Amino acid sequence: MDSEALRKSSASHPKPSGLTLQYGTAGFRTKAEQLDHVMFRMGLLAVLRSKALASTIGVMVTASHNPEEDNGVKLVDPLGEMLHPSWEEYATQLANAEEQELQTTITEICQKAEVNLHQDASVFIGRDTRPSSKKLSQSVIDGVSVLGGQYHDYGLVTTPQLHYLVCCQNTQGQYGKATLEGYYEKLSKAFTELIQQSPPISGENQRHLKIDCANGIGALKLSEMKPYFPKEMLIHLYNDGTKEKLNHLCGADFVKVHQQPPRGLAMEPGERCCSFDGDADRIVYYYMDTTGRFHLIDGDKIATLISIFLKELLAKVGQSLELAVVQTAYANGSSTRYLEEMLKVPVHCVKTGVKHLHHKAQEFDIGVYFEANGHGTVLFSKAAETKIRQLAREEKDNGKREAAKVLENMMDLINQTVGDAISDMLAIEAILALKGLTVQQWDSIYTDLPNRLLRVQVAERRAVATVDAERRAVSPPGLQENIDALVGKYRAARAFVRPSGTEDVVRVYAEADTQENADALALEVSLAVYHLAGGKGAPPQL
Repeated sequence: MDSEALRKSSASHPKPSGLTLQYGTAGFRTKAEQLDHVMFRMGLLAVLRSKALASTIGVMVTASHNPEEDNGVKLVDPLGEMLHPSWEEYATQLANAEEQELQTTITEICQKAEVNLHQDASVFIGRDTRPSSKKLSQSVIDGVSVLGGQYHDYGLVTTPQLHYLVCCQNTQGQYGKATLEGYYEKLSKAFTELIQQSPPISGENQRHLKIDCANGIGALKLSEMKPYFPKEMLIHLYNDGTKEKLNHLCGADFVKVHQQPPRGLAMEPGERCCSFDGDADRIVYYYMDTTGRFHLIDGDKIATLISIFLKELLAKVGQSLELAVVQTAYANGSSTRYLEEMLKVPVHCVKTGVKHLHHKAQEFDIGVYFEANGHGTVLFSKAAETKIRQLAREEKDNGKREAAKVLENMMDLINQTVGDAISDMLAIEAILALKGLTVQQWDSIYTDLPNRLLRVQVAERRAVATVDAERRAVSPPGLQENIDALVGKYRAARAFVRPSGTEDVVRVYAEADTQENADALALEVSLAVYHLAGGKGAPPQL
């Protein structure tokens, strides 16, 4: 390590004094102008991680669904998964080290993580469309270069594309070609083969899909992918980034939170519409009925549709592969009930955060996970993949072999590294076509229980601690008893509270048989949190 070169290079990416940041599930995220030093240092860390694992590591410059003036960065591990928790700590240490401590901090990380500095390093870099992203990704490159790492700058890509590219590279092409063309070809080939087996389209609007791209990277990449789509797939892009600001009054997060269509997308009754978020790793669907009412189809209903489809295929193939769904406490109670009672698919609840869902889903032959916000995917175990591919090739029974081929195409269509709006959208479109379902029929599988989310400001978020996948509070004393008593007053009710991971706020979720009751329960639970857990400012209200 050339100490002098590091000192010089670091001096041109100075750390603002007094600024401390924490690497969380979403990596680092804050105002773009505060991130130059962080980007440089994440370039350094990516090189160290690459040397430690003798693998290619990804660095993605994005702040996902945050406002345009923010930015962020996250590292991608060798199989396209999120950065290992032990290295999240190193990321935080390195980002917060004062200028004169930088060298020592790097040496410490190398010792703790047993980094072989003589090992070659390789880093893949991608960025979203924010005005600040180009300059910030150059800072990452500076960090990679000063430690002698090799890098490939993919430029503008969706977050899931970078995860995919890293996985392809580290599996020596087994997962696919580590190029954008490779991504487009693999997904479109699987999609085209699925669509060709679908019944003839009835009604012109069946194959049209309106997509709100959140004025983000999704629009660019879908435009690039359009030539690969079969002629049956007619996509219409809105909020493509040519006129408006990223994520402003549009995108998956806006639609989910506000329960209304995005700006810039006019809906006709019965039209299928969907929204991506800013970096295209989340998707939600929606439509308007004949009375003009807006209907949201969130991650819970996406997971349910995929599970119904996979369960039917497994029955046709005649294989006893274990299918399970992983949710968080935020999943609507109706979805959990439908999956467990009607579909007879086991459901497992884990703590909030994609890494917890992903980790749990890896325990099954086929693990389906989606957060209600529309981030999710399907994981196939190595054994399940081998079995499905073998059946698709060798099974003598025609019906079973055809079903196995559908499963194989579905497996190739889904980006198993991370939630991917493009891949999830194509999987949903293929399932709707194969099952001959309209968006209304999909929506009517079950009816969501009315629910309400509230936030309570507190002096110290750690005053609230939870167990049982965040469904029960163990401190402060008396809070859970209070919640249980309040829930008991309403029909089909449940409620839970959990501290935010990033700010002194406690989040409250409540559902009940009517919206009025869900609202009332959420408010009562919020007041209990306010009084028992050190509420700040004015008491909560609806």
